Amino acid sequence: MEFLIFYESPLPLLTLWFIFTYILGYFIIFKNWNNKYRSEAASCLMSLAHGTPALVLSILSILQSQKSISQLDFTSPNTALQNLVLEHSIAYFLMDLFHYMVLIPSDVLFIAHHVASLYVLTTCRYLFGHGAVAILGILVLAEVTTSCQNTWSLSRYRKLDSEKAAGVFEFLSPYFYAYFSVVRGILGPLYVYKIGLVFNSGVADGLIPRWAWISWIVVIAGGIGGSVLWVLHLWIDLYRERKTKKGLKKLS
Repeated sequence: MEFLIFYESPLPLLTLWFIFTYILGYFIIFKNWNNKYRSEAASCLMSLAHGTPALVLSILSILQSQKSISQLDFTSPNTALQNLVLEHSIAYFLMDLFHYMVLIPSDVLFIAHHVASLYVLTTCRYLFGHGAVAILGILVLAEVTTSCQNTWSLSRYRKLDSEKAAGVFEFLSPYFYAYFSVVRGILGPLYVYKIGLVFNSGVADGLIPRWAWISWIVVIAGGIGGSVLWVLHLWIDLYRERKTKKGLKKLS
């Protein structure tokens, strides 16, 4: 199996774009923020710069390459646009992984998530040249919550310094948790199950090795499981906060 050539890749340029975005956020947009959350806010800016373009381009690339949306060909060769979206995401995850490993090395969950994501994206792009429709479908489900999640994250970082941010955080939290829960807890597993059925039927034989697509399924399922646990903890925290507030109101 031949490795696809790297020298024609836009990956270096895309990586520079995310470096610029991070620097823009850290030194200009969020320069007056508390140092504790300044780097996190810059990471959110990178996520926003990645999420919406990745979502739109992923959907566009799938629509362009498929004859029927109801019967997606998960084993079709990657198109040029699909490869571009994959490399766009690889560049983002590389830079955000660097951010976490240098500044927040204790956040093992996010580091593991980024390493796993890079494994799936890079093997699909550079090793096999097939399967982008399946992987970008997962990316659509992952990034459709990005704008909401980053708005929630930024308001959470600022809620102690800004009443407006605190209000946004309190209002947005239950809606974001519900939205995230449906996408990651219901739609995500259903889509992964569909991918597994298609690959297991043998249509990918000779295009994507069995060990590869099985590892993709395991990694993606693990990522979904981690996301569900994360949002579950958020629901629990929200319940405790609301319960505490009700108790204080009764006492007053």
